Amino acid sequence: MITGYRDRMSSAHTPEEPPVERTARLDATEVRDVLALARAAGDTDGADPLSEAVLLHLRHDAAADVVHLMLRDPDGALAGYGHIDAGDPSEGPWAELVVHPLRRRHGLGRRLVTAAVAAATRLDPAGRLRVWAHGDHPSAGALALHLGFARARVLLQLRRPLRLPLPDRPLPTGISLRPFRPGADDAAWLAVNSRAFATHPEQGRWTIDDLRVRMSEPWFDPAGFLLATDDATGRLLGFHWTKVHAGAAESIGEVYVLGVDPDAHGRGLGTALTVAGLRHLHDRGLSQAMLYVDESNTPAVALYGRLGFARWTADVNYRRG
Repeated sequence: MITGYRDRMSSAHTPEEPPVERTARLDATEVRDVLALARAAGDTDGADPLSEAVLLHLRHDAAADVVHLMLRDPDGALAGYGHIDAGDPSEGPWAELVVHPLRRRHGLGRRLVTAAVAAATRLDPAGRLRVWAHGDHPSAGALALHLGFARARVLLQLRRPLRLPLPDRPLPTGISLRPFRPGADDAAWLAVNSRAFATHPEQGRWTIDDLRVRMSEPWFDPAGFLLATDDATGRLLGFHWTKVHAGAAESIGEVYVLGVDPDAHGRGLGTALTVAGLRHLHDRGLSQAMLYVDESNTPAVALYGRLGFARWTADVNYRRG
């Protein structure tokens, strides 16, 4: 467990360059600075530099074993930020880093990655670290490879216009669809989620706290959290949790989490749930849907391709150690 601390790292810097600041907790002003930095980078790059998991940690202060790295300009403005999470003991720590668009090409990215490697050794004696590069920018890839990281995983973002016709994929006989009931369905959903994503490095490890944090978010809508249940027993067999990203110009729907209990495989339930969720998003007046899927999950990529999804962008995970 990381206890509260705040220090200035001794990584190489000139007297004109403030050192990397490392802390286990951010105050409210620092959180606002990080979120503003992330927005500026996202607006410039067309891809959010910080994942939902990091944003939830920032907004809810929910992570126990986390290190925050901050690089400031001489005037105190936040120029770079790094988030290092202890992660799963079997996989080692993971990190996400962002540099302000106006402060790039000055070596700040390299300094943040170097500081992240040093911070990760406090969490993992083996020195392992996984770093996400959202948007698969060539400069991020070049820096990662130069510093000894290897490209290890690719998470695709696929998109589909909702104006395109959807295929007719009814639920299998004996299965019905209903909305999620907060408080009543929590335990059953967590059990099926764990079974459906038993080999997934993040999703399969969700806890009740992970679920409750998301249910407290402004976007949460139980009407868009669709559960497939057995008519005879009431048992939960699968689900399609949709999400709506509100935008200034256009909102976009997401296939947020889609899972089927392994006992219900082979009945076409996954495709039926996908179509049902997309119809729900269409009926809400949205014009576009998105989802994330591992590039290595070829059956899922093929399924979504048959349903009209195409590659939009990608997030790449680089691994060291």
